[in-house]
Amino acid sequence: MEAVAGGGAQGGPAGGSKKDSLQKKKKKKEKLQRYWDGASQLDTAAAAPPRAKKRRNEKTKPGAGAKGSLGARRRKQVSGAKGWISGKKDPFPGAAPIPCHKVKKFQRGQKSQPAEASSRRLRERLVSLEQKVELAAQQAARMELMLPEEPGFLEGDSDEDTCTIPQADIAEAVDIASAAKHFELTLSQFGPYRVDYTRPGRHLLLGGRRGHVAALDWQTKSLLCEINVMETVTDLTWLHTETMFAVAQRHWLFVYDNQGVELNCLKRFNGVLRMEFLPYHFLLATASETGFLQYLDISVGKEVAAICTRGGRLGVMGQNPANAIVHLGHSNGTVTLWSPNVKEPLVRMLCHHGGVRAVAVDSSGTHMATSGLDRKLRVYDLRTYRPLHSLVLPVGAGHLAFSQRGLLGAACGNVVQVYRDVAVQPPHKPYLSHTLPRAAHGLRFCPFEDVLGVGHGHGFTSLLVPGAGEANFDALENNPFRSRKQRQEWEVKALLEKIPSELITLDPGQLGQVDAITLEQKRQERVERLGFDPQAKPAFQPRRRLKGRSSAGSVLRRKKKVANEEQRIKIRKSLEQPQMGAREPKAAPQGQRSVLDRFKK
Repeated sequence: MEAVAGGGAQGGPAGGSKKDSLQKKKKKKEKLQRYWDGASQLDTAAAAPPRAKKRRNEKTKPGAGAKGSLGARRRKQVSGAKGWISGKKDPFPGAAPIPCHKVKKFQRGQKSQPAEASSRRLRERLVSLEQKVELAAQQAARMELMLPEEPGFLEGDSDEDTCTIPQADIAEAVDIASAAKHFELTLSQFGPYRVDYTRPGRHLLLGGRRGHVAALDWQTKSLLCEINVMETVTDLTWLHTETMFAVAQRHWLFVYDNQGVELNCLKRFNGVLRMEFLPYHFLLATASETGFLQYLDISVGKEVAAICTRGGRLGVMGQNPANAIVHLGHSNGTVTLWSPNVKEPLVRMLCHHGGVRAVAVDSSGTHMATSGLDRKLRVYDLRTYRPLHSLVLPVGAGHLAFSQRGLLGAACGNVVQVYRDVAVQPPHKPYLSHTLPRAAHGLRFCPFEDVLGVGHGHGFTSLLVPGAGEANFDALENNPFRSRKQRQEWEVKALLEKIPSELITLDPGQLGQVDAITLEQKRQERVERLGFDPQAKPAFQPRRRLKGRSSAGSVLRRKKKVANEEQRIKIRKSLEQPQMGAREPKAAPQGQRSVLDRFKK
């Protein structure tokens, strides 16, 4: 017994050392915690109630199987997920708010009223559609805040006017790539020149009056083709891509490719003076010296319409980019708006007391600028067809052009002036001004670039106009840096999405509305085909009464009573309306009055 006691006494410290080593191992295991679940686990452990221990022999409750264990596991994950986020709570949860004016910029038309829908399914579809439209507008406004480029304008010192700043100073102040966009081509032998840019703004087309035609990449200064047609060139324009362009020569209209090879000669289009290409309809609109406005569908090579305007020689032409309406200026001071579907002008506006010299419409399609022989520059609102501002120029503008951001370029002889915010306030002074060696003959702003191309009698001049072009472009619509494969894919897609010429109207929003006249015609045709109107109001049928009150005589009396009541209402309405042929009593003519007239009855 003593030995056992002694052994127990000796084994006491040994047992204690084993316990200490186990406690140290437990402490080491507790210290091996990650930084993101340190404080959170302590908080959750303190907040959570003590967990009841489950005995081995304890049976589970009936109905608590795999589903119950799965639900408990999910609740455990959700409760433990709070500890996974490190740091404080986000003081601004959710997406950043978007200003209302940014969202309003991308909203189109009026919202539909789902409450007025006739069926529940239609009401649900309208609600879903409105939610998608609102989401699209919000996403577009949110992406606009992430655009890489920002537009800007030229700002002078406190006592400096921007129109006095020469092009040399602007080119010296900007970066090297932008300064290279200001250049001048001396071509005095075949001038004056007409100019045109492609829709992406990468390529330039020059056409001299004496037959010189050249196409080039104006940014890299690489020449695509250069030919001499040996005839007078009145106008030229690019077609849907930079691989084709049309040239209006002395007699007929010719189409060339980017290598200068003649593709087609259109002899039906003779004496063409001005041309405009409608990109979404693949239509080439031409105005001739004989007073004809003709449309050519270049996708099929077919003449869509030939309209005699009866306005004399058509030397002034412009297009509305918003609805593809062609604007023509006439010598009697009027501007007419044309569509290929109507043989008469849609609108005729008297803009000047003399002949019209130039017409231009901005990219939004809401404002039009005109200049005439009366030396006035006028800006009109095309929504009301009323003038907004008027400005008298010393010489008068012979050519007008709008930029993508609303700047108005006017060529007054050999002086080119650019006006800013012409739709907001009267243009008292120009934004920029530049003097050319000869009189200007063509004026175009380059898309997506702060560049104004001017063709004159001495060649071509590229001017820097800060704030003229859009700072960001849609690569799926107009990509200046697209490859050959991308251009081919875009061309196929554009042909598939081509808009028919029959849809050209003044108000494109009418295309989405219900044609009530057509519905009425269909209803009348159905009535004639069936012999009765299925939507007509049914005849009055008295309900059946008991106790002998539904005899034939009583039913007939009730029908007559209702018919007489309807006839009585019609007569009452007709009496309330004033009769057209009724004569009003005329007052007796008053002769010379005297003092004794007061006693007359």
